[in-house]
Amino acid sequence: MRRRTETEREHLERIALNPLSQTGRGYYFLVAFLAAVVLWGAYAFFTQLRFGLVTTGMRDQVFWGLYIVNFVFFIGISHAGTLISAILRVTQAGWRTPVTRMAEMITVTAISIGALMPIIDLGRPDRVWNMVVFGRFQSPLLWDILSIASYLTGSIIYLYLPLIPDLALMRDRLGQDASLIKRKILTWLSIGWRNTPEQHHRLEKAIGIMALTIIPVAISVHTVVSYIFSMVMRPGWNSSVFGVYFVIGAIFSGIASIIIVMAIFRKLYHLEQYITERHFRNLGWLLLTSLLLYLYLAVSEYLTIGYKLEIEDKHLLELLMVGPDAFLFWFFVFGGLVIPALLIIIRRGPVIPRLVIAAVLINIAMWVKRFLVVIPTLKVPLMPFEFGAYTPTWVEWSITAAAFAAFILIFAILAKFIPLLSIWEVAEGGEKKAPSKLLETIERVGLTQEEVEAMVASEALRRRQGGR
Repeated sequence: MRRRTETEREHLERIALNPLSQTGRGYYFLVAFLAAVVLWGAYAFFTQLRFGLVTTGMRDQVFWGLYIVNFVFFIGISHAGTLISAILRVTQAGWRTPVTRMAEMITVTAISIGALMPIIDLGRPDRVWNMVVFGRFQSPLLWDILSIASYLTGSIIYLYLPLIPDLALMRDRLGQDASLIKRKILTWLSIGWRNTPEQHHRLEKAIGIMALTIIPVAISVHTVVSYIFSMVMRPGWNSSVFGVYFVIGAIFSGIASIIIVMAIFRKLYHLEQYITERHFRNLGWLLLTSLLLYLYLAVSEYLTIGYKLEIEDKHLLELLMVGPDAFLFWFFVFGGLVIPALLIIIRRGPVIPRLVIAAVLINIAMWVKRFLVVIPTLKVPLMPFEFGAYTPTWVEWSITAAAFAAFILIFAILAKFIPLLSIWEVAEGGEKKAPSKLLETIERVGLTQEEVEAMVASEALRRRQGGR
């Protein structure tokens, strides 16, 4: 129960900052388990580094495997934060405030993991330097390096700017018991924030500029990732819609990731008052919209391939629909598109469990879809030889498990250093809503215009004083 003397702002600060100071035993068990998985993945990587890519299932014909699948998947879900958060900011969607911080954390974490996958896939990490120094500007691989580096830099800035007022709040709340290092770090990161009107105006302007800047950068990243495939004369890849296809797929899996993360932290940290069913319903409609767009592009992809039915395309469709990869393909269709759509549209039962189940199915299916984009195409022979084969080894599965474990581990550690809710934005959103609700109530009573304005001003003043 909330204490009677506690204001709305104080309650928000307590709920948002509590996870940073109180840690249960289960958290340490989770971190230890995830760290063990990451260490096992590191052992698998050093095994690959020692003996070469022969320790993987990749060969001359199927020369890409799980690493590139993971790369496309993580770059995809990285769109969860920056792109969706930026669009919601630009459109002034008032319900976005409890969502944006977690979405932006997903972006930075996912792109950090995804960017490592091509380096692991090279076999020799030192070759990255050669790609940068001696790379050909005509190659989409070089564009990929530049776009991902720009996206990661922009995403970190975009995460940091809205953090400044909350870092200043943490700085001011620190007591003498806090370590000197922690106080110095927070003082340095909060860059002298004192919540003056001028600072607030400059911060809002900087966030607005970054929101407008990061949208085209985010779109360009997954478009360039698609060019790595679509600029190669391979069956299933030689497509002019891959840019749009990949971007919509990234937004699709990104929204699903936000729903999963929101549901987990809402339950763990008791954020029910601030992350409500309304947020899940709004994200559910965005999820359904992106699902329908992705379904349209998927139908267009396979319809055009099937209509032309060149010999290589015929082999590819046979692999996908009736061949060795048919189970994965039909799981993607039903598990990733049909069932989630029904869970969103048929509104029976609690909202949040339905959407979480749909989001989990979508993310599993979208990883499978990335597998189907990369592997079956490489199995199809371009000469009259036998089909290629690919079976991931323990090294690849271990590094894949380590990648997902590292994603959760980094996110869990970040949640202990920065608030999951953007405190100042949530508080401002509450202040903006309060006068409008008060206005509706007193207009029904029938007061004069002067009395209405006086009561609204009094209420706004009371809330500002309570937040100090």
